[in-house]
Amino acid sequence: MKILKNIIVHGKHEKAILTDVFYKDDSKPKTIVIFCHGYKGFKDWGAWNLMAKAFASAGFFFVKFNFSHNGGTIEQPIDFPDLEAFGDNNYTKELDDLESVIDWICSNSKFKNDADLNNINLIGHSRAGGIVTIKAEEDNRINKVISVAGVSSFGKRTSTIGDLEQWKKDGVKYVLNGRTKQQMPHYYQFHEDFIKNEERLTIKRAVSNLKIPYLIIHGDKDKSVLIDEAHQLHQWNSKSRLAIIKSADHVFNTKHPWNNEHISKELKITTEKMITFFK
Repeated sequence: MKILKNIIVHGKHEKAILTDVFYKDDSKPKTIVIFCHGYKGFKDWGAWNLMAKAFASAGFFFVKFNFSHNGGTIEQPIDFPDLEAFGDNNYTKELDDLESVIDWICSNSKFKNDADLNNINLIGHSRAGGIVTIKAEEDNRINKVISVAGVSSFGKRTSTIGDLEQWKKDGVKYVLNGRTKQQMPHYYQFHEDFIKNEERLTIKRAVSNLKIPYLIIHGDKDKSVLIDEAHQLHQWNSKSRLAIIKSADHVFNTKHPWNNEHISKELKITTEKMITFFK
């Protein structure tokens, strides 16, 4: 298996998009799967590397990356040394980053024998469930899409990060990261960008208009994004498939750091369902 870590991909927003690629080096064209991390996430979180290896072993060309403004840096891609960048992030930047990664794969001659450019698929975890669905609806290069523990609305999240008037007045508000104990900033531009692009950023619109196969996976013990959101997504698209993972929490019973050699039972079941769906 070939594993290329921390490749610098240049996007539209000055900061690097650090990218990993996992695949069998056999010069056979493989189905491309691009994985997007969620809010306060990063590509090397928990068991994502083990999940990537499982996809590569199953014959996929698997790509995962850090959003350019997720708070990581080239030198320190894990956790959040660059809180300024984190505060400057927004949904449209994440959509741009995903597009840059797709463009990079499609134009990279290094992968021309191993990546099947006619078969590009997306997976988004948590907040990125919405990002990949919007991108899949607007980019005809995408064949299939999976929302994993994904959100059904950005609007309610954007407007409920505290008091809007106070946020506007202060220009910033902070959210505690329970694991790292950092106060993570959100600059008011986050809300402004959402309002400016609200039509595009409405997940319901994207889901309803999807013309490609769409799988929704959710744990029935998810306390971060309630299972009602999965049912909502499923309702909006009559052709979508819904898979409920029993006893699984928001991260499918893994954590960071994940020092186990194997993924959790719940993430294993999830990974198998995703592989079957893409095959």
